[in-house]
Amino acid sequence: MKDIIEIMDVPFDTTGMDGAVKKVMGYFKDGGEHIVCTPNPEIVMDAQKDKTLFSILRAADLVVPDGIGIVWASKFCHKKLKERVSGYDLCINVFDKMKYENRTVYFFGGKPGVAAEAAKRVELKYKGINVVGCRNGYFSQKDENNIIAEIKAASPDLLLVGLGSPKQEKWIYDNLRFTGARVAIGVGGCFDVMAGNLNRAPEIYRTMGIEWLYRLIKQPTRFKRMLKLPKFAIMIIIKRNVK
Repeated sequence: MKDIIEIMDVPFDTTGMDGAVKKVMGYFKDGGEHIVCTPNPEIVMDAQKDKTLFSILRAADLVVPDGIGIVWASKFCHKKLKERVSGYDLCINVFDKMKYENRTVYFFGGKPGVAAEAAKRVELKYKGINVVGCRNGYFSQKDENNIIAEIKAASPDLLLVGLGSPKQEKWIYDNLRFTGARVAIGVGGCFDVMAGNLNRAPEIYRTMGIEWLYRLIKQPTRFKRMLKLPKFAIMIIIKRNVK
């Protein structure tokens, strides 16, 4: 049975980073297909109105708290989340384990050239990982069958999908079973960080739990999206919408 708490009816795994990495590594070996989601408060808010996204988050094999706001919300629950488990950090920690097992990974998403550069850097840093393919996230519906066929031919252990939410979660849910991949993780904009195009927030911002502020300073266009954060906090406080 999963060790979870629910925040606005979205289930989050409580095992922390080490437990999440252990689960992903185990998924590679069990022969099944597994979906890993990394929702932050914005995605949880979106899921309240997007019932398809909500259902996917409920059905995913592993849901980790990518946002300090999720960890904060768990304080209103009898069981608390150990720590934030960001999609980027989860991937990096999984890479560090994969390199000893000669595992394969496919990068799908991002602007043209970004996934390829991210893959190149990952292979250089984590020697032993084999990148079996890359594809940018700009495609039309008529391209989809070819993309799926390409991924299936590569048969990666790990499929990273960076199409932004909710597109990436819906794409994974609809297509994972056709790709031959063992595990798929929706990684949002992580490829830009892996490729060196976007810097992570300095450690002090991450330690203080205000990485969102750094992102807003660097990307003012995120302001409208950030308005969901106070709404999320208000809903948690008023409704105590956790279990």
